Amino acid sequence: MSGKTQVLEMAERGQIPDVDLLRMMLLSREGDRREAILMRQGKSWIQIPSMGHEAVAALAYHLLPDDYLFPYYRDRLLFLVRGVSLEELARSFFANARSSTAGRNMPVHCTAKHLNLFPSTTPTGSHYLPAVGVAWGISKALSSQVVLCTSGDASVRQGEFYEAVCFAVQESLPIVFAIEDNGYGISTPTENLLPFRLRIFNEKFVSRVNARWVSEVYDKGGQAIEKARNGGGPTILWCEVDRLGSHTNADDHRLYRPAKEIEAMMKRDPLKLYAEELMRSGKLTPEEYRVMEGEARQQIDALYLRLDREPPPDPADVLHHLYAAPCSSYSPVTFQPVEETITMVHAINRTFDAALEKYPEMIFFGEDIEDPKGGVFGFTKGLSRKFPGRVINAPLAEATIVGTGVGLASTGYRPVFEIQFIDFITPGFHQLVTQVATLRWRSTGDWICPLVLYAPYGAYLPGGGIWHSQSNEGWWTHIPGLRVAVPSTPEDAVGLFWSAFQDEDPSLILVPKHLFRKRMPVRPFQPLPFGQAAVRREGRDVSLVAWGNGTELAEEAARLLEPGGVSAEIIDLRTLMPCDWAAVELSLAKTGRLVVIQEDNRTCGFGQAVIAEMVSHPTRFHHLLSPPQLVARKDVPVPYHPRLEYAVLPDVDQVVQAALKTME
Repeated sequence: MSGKTQVLEMAERGQIPDVDLLRMMLLSREGDRREAILMRQGKSWIQIPSMGHEAVAALAYHLLPDDYLFPYYRDRLLFLVRGVSLEELARSFFANARSSTAGRNMPVHCTAKHLNLFPSTTPTGSHYLPAVGVAWGISKALSSQVVLCTSGDASVRQGEFYEAVCFAVQESLPIVFAIEDNGYGISTPTENLLPFRLRIFNEKFVSRVNARWVSEVYDKGGQAIEKARNGGGPTILWCEVDRLGSHTNADDHRLYRPAKEIEAMMKRDPLKLYAEELMRSGKLTPEEYRVMEGEARQQIDALYLRLDREPPPDPADVLHHLYAAPCSSYSPVTFQPVEETITMVHAINRTFDAALEKYPEMIFFGEDIEDPKGGVFGFTKGLSRKFPGRVINAPLAEATIVGTGVGLASTGYRPVFEIQFIDFITPGFHQLVTQVATLRWRSTGDWICPLVLYAPYGAYLPGGGIWHSQSNEGWWTHIPGLRVAVPSTPEDAVGLFWSAFQDEDPSLILVPKHLFRKRMPVRPFQPLPFGQAAVRREGRDVSLVAWGNGTELAEEAARLLEPGGVSAEIIDLRTLMPCDWAAVELSLAKTGRLVVIQEDNRTCGFGQAVIAEMVSHPTRFHHLLSPPQLVARKDVPVPYHPRLEYAVLPDVDQVVQAALKTME
């Protein structure tokens, strides 16, 4: 049973459904027991028990239908009380085709958009910032909704927990963090590591809860949720619980926990305590309890026996939901240039202005993007004055920028967030690879993340040094589920952004610093779908494939090659993921020779992927008249001194020599 209707009725009346909650506790506990047996029979690959954490589910009785839950993987009963069915939890254990994640995620990592239940992630704590992003959106909409985010005690030493709490306090967001402190991070005792015991947090934000008792969780949790709902801001519920079993089936807690400790905690079993409480109050008799135990066991055994027969996921479906279906049509760009020449920075600024006008759900967030500065490069100049409250300065915290964007994007907003330099995104890399890129796929399309991230990138701008001059396309294109674009002209920048604003997939748009202040001839602005390369120059002898700053090298090399009788064709990929392989193949069929130019360092860069794609398909390989060449940065960071910088970067002469080598 799910208990959803009754739970919501009880939430509205401010009550716990007593015996019915106990019945669900028994069903949850029996699920743990049955799964442990099935693990020994080889029916699944991992089991994550929740025994001892059940009383935390009392928090759900204060949640209303449109509130959000960001759960922890040890919250089996909380899932049930919120409305997830027993069938779904069993299917997630078997990872069968009908589970909510279609076998893509681990047990108790369900997804349920209709319940506003965000899909769990295994890296504990990675959901704190997306939860804060949802709470931020709720706050901006002046809604009475709240967010409940649960997690384990070991996760609160993650830096993202501190960023999440700081942002929630800063903005007085309607969120409650329920930290389930069972005293262990797998085998490591957390007692001397826990920030609440170290008094790191202001005590007015922390409420200590003996979460072995349903009534105490209910009372103190209700106060925190009501405070959040009424605009009082966040609370951290420090919920002390016991993990009555091992971390997972692959662990044996008897190896690191004293026998007396295990014996003592078994006496604090919340199921036992709650049953005894109901018996003392006269709401339950011992005989009724024994009957309920038997019924729960029979129900769970029958359920798992039935669902074990359901089919496993189909390998043919594993790529489904990685990306959305291509947009059938885009709304036209709402402005056109009036100048004869324009810079990429100015074109992007006007694009942002027009988009903020057109899309009221659009929010910009980034470091120093408010006026009067308007961004370190001026991308958002004038916009915070024109659109107050929608172009917002971020703290110096890239994980916050990326993570809150996930929450906003997944709940109906259109976040367009700036990373000041792409080199600085590494603190947000966790959110990028764990949440942003995987959300659609791991929830089988139940949740989406139409987040647009943009950043200046690349070198050829002296004095940037190691942390202002990287490109690292090899990193970004290696992340399934993330789209990556690199415009090299103002009209392409406008077109790519305009399309990204309307697409459902997360996009990372890298803006080449060396090119974005260069004045270029103006062409009409129109949406540019991802995955369409451009032929910048027609040629017959060699194909020069490039993107971003590399296109400038290709253009100059083509001019130098022409007097010697070598006709070079230039393909500007414009988007790397998805990549227009057909355009490269078509050019190669004409020229028979290939030179790829990348600003990233050589090893494992995207240029190597281009060459691999061309040589690994027989039809493409047979077009080749000579071995393909890669022109790339040396495998070394970009140095600070300009003389050293240009010594490691690709240059025009290297492109010319590579092209001539293919002609030998």
